[in-house]
Parts: sequence; C-alpha cells; structure tokens
Amino acid sequence: MSRLQATLKHSSGLGRKARAYTGNAFDRLFRSADMVLAGQTPFDVLAGDGLVSLRYYPPLTETTVDLGDATLPVADRVHRVPVVIVPPLAVNMLIYDLFPQRSLVRYLRARGFEVYLIDWGMPTREHSHYNLHTYVAELLPRYLEKVRHHSGEQDLSLHGWSMGGLFTLFYAALSGDPHIRNAIVVGSPIDSHASGLIGRLYRRFSDMAGVVRRHTPFRLHNVKPHWLHTPGWANTIGFKLTNPVGSLMGYWELLLHLGDREFVANHATTAAFLNRMVAYPGGIIQDTVVRVWIDNQLSEGTIQIGDDLARLETIQANLLAIAGDDDTLATPRSAARVLDHVSSTDKTFRVVPGGHMGILAGSRAPEASWIELADWLGKRSN
Repeated sequence: MSRLQATLKHSSGLGRKARAYTGNAFDRLFRSADMVLAGQTPFDVLAGDGLVSLRYYPPLTETTVDLGDATLPVADRVHRVPVVIVPPLAVNMLIYDLFPQRSLVRYLRARGFEVYLIDWGMPTREHSHYNLHTYVAELLPRYLEKVRHHSGEQDLSLHGWSMGGLFTLFYAALSGDPHIRNAIVVGSPIDSHASGLIGRLYRRFSDMAGVVRRHTPFRLHNVKPHWLHTPGWANTIGFKLTNPVGSLMGYWELLLHLGDREFVANHATTAAFLNRMVAYPGGIIQDTVVRVWIDNQLSEGTIQIGDDLARLETIQANLLAIAGDDDTLATPRSAARVLDHVSSTDKTFRVVPGGHMGILAGSRAPEASWIELADWLGKRSN
C-alpha cells in the first residue's frame, strides 16, 4: 500500500468516526426519546382511577429471554402465587423494564411467575393531601383486591423496592392480611439513623426537631400539605445529589464513548428513568420526614399510619430482605433491622453488590439478586 493510499484510508476512518460522534451527539441531544430502550415488555392495564393503575404482564410469547451474557428458557409451568410489584413513589415505572436484556418484569415472567405492578401514576398538587394512610390503607388494599379477582388466587407475594418495600411492610403490619404469603423488600431503610452519612444528618435533624417541639408550637403536620408538594424535577436533583460524583462521571463517560452507539443508547435509557422522576405529595413528605427520617419510628418496630399504629411484629409472611453493599440511602445496617421486628419464622437477609438503584436494575442485578430472589420465591409460591 502506497503512502497516499494509507493516508486516504486513515482519513476515511477518521471521517467515519467523526460522523459517528456527530450523529450520536445529535441524537442524544435532540432525539433521545427515540434511543430509549426501556418499557418494551407488553402489559395490560386492568384497572385505574385516573392516577393509579394496575398492570398485568401476560405470558411471554418467546421461548427464551436474552439476558445479555446468557439465555434464559421461559418456564412452561406457572407458579400458583402471583407476584405484585409495589413501587416506591417519585420514580417512573421504566425502572422495572429498563432494558430488554435487563427487565425485572420480563425475568420474573420467564421464571414462571404471574406478574402484576401497581403504577402510582404522576400525582399533581391536586393530590397533595395523599399520605401514608392513603397509599397503605386505601389504595394498596383496593388494588390487591383487583389482583386477587383477576388471578383467582388469595395468596400473594409482594415485591417492594425502597419506599415500595416500606409500603409492603406497612400494609402487612397494618392490615394483618393472612394471605400475604411472601414479602420481598429491597433497599428499604428500617433504622434510618443507621444509614451512614445521611443517617447522621437525620439524627441532627432529630435533635433540632426536639428543640423545636420543646420550645415552639410548630409541627410539620400542621403545615398545609399543598406547600410541601415536591415536583418531579426536585426529586431528580435530590436523587442525583445522593451520588454527585457518579452523576457527573456518567456524563464524562458519555463523552468518552460518544462514538459507541450502544453505549449512547444505554445512557439515554438510564437518563430517561433518572430525569423523569415524579412528584411527591405533600402528605407523604410530612409522614416520611417526621415518622421515618426524624423520629425513626421503625427502628422500634412501629409506624404511625394516620390514626393507627402499625406494628412490624404482626408480620408473619415469609420474608426476603435485600440490601446493597454500596447503598447510601438504605445501608445494610439500616435494612437488616427488619429481622429484629417481624415475627416471620422464615426470614432471610442478603447483602448484594450495588447501590440503591443498582440492586434493583443495575448491570449486576440479574446475577447478584434476581436469581436468588426467583429461586427463593419459587420454593414458596405453589
């Protein structure tokens, strides 16, 4: 090859790279919605009230599911006890179906489970008065009843991540529902004051709250919930601030891999979840800030839900609790306290690799937690 030919080939290669970088950058900035890979698993909406809806994921039509590094055969046999996913507030539902090769709902269906999901919707200021009682004592039992009607089964398994795990525990404790066969709680803080750095911050707030209560008539629950309504963009910023270095590194890595179409699409997909968080109703802010964070009621095994007191000791469902070794919002030390309070004779606690989001839907989640979760659940679902 002559020097001229080599130069032309090198120039052609640089041109292709330049076009790839330019095209990917343009699509990521202006057509990111077209690059998002999340939310591709079909589902039926069984019921809804204009805000909350109930999803059902029907049987998969394929015979195998691609997990990226492996292929999972779709089970022929369906477990009798359905799984109901109870999400936290503030997040959109893309997290449960983030990538075709990394979808919790698709994975559970492939492992032979009937899968339902309660979508809390996108609350507005009209829903500011919604509080823990609204979700745990009104909406959750209403939609669980719809699951039972559709599935024909009374026994249910509840899967809750983050606040969804707390909702699961609160409902089981408050209702005394004897047909909650299994409860899976993932990344849910029980002793919020034990959650590392953020736990120390909560303890400082608790000390300050004690001074305020002793010397002033101010109570957070006396504030109109409307004023505490937290918009989705604020929740997005708050979540990213829990790991600011990681958030910035994500964009730095995007620049480094801008020529890799697959990497750019994955980044756009993850951003679609992180950048589209949902509002918190003011009533929820009041209840969680005071009862979960400041007063740390759960560390003693109780939580006030409206006028009622829910006691974790009343929970007898089989329990699997999972914590992430790098989770700053619900550290293993904080999450493990659930075992001290529930009356379950069958209870298991596991620490897996990952942070708060990673333990549910990170790249290591299928091997780190999904396999064990499905194995554990399968033995207790027939």
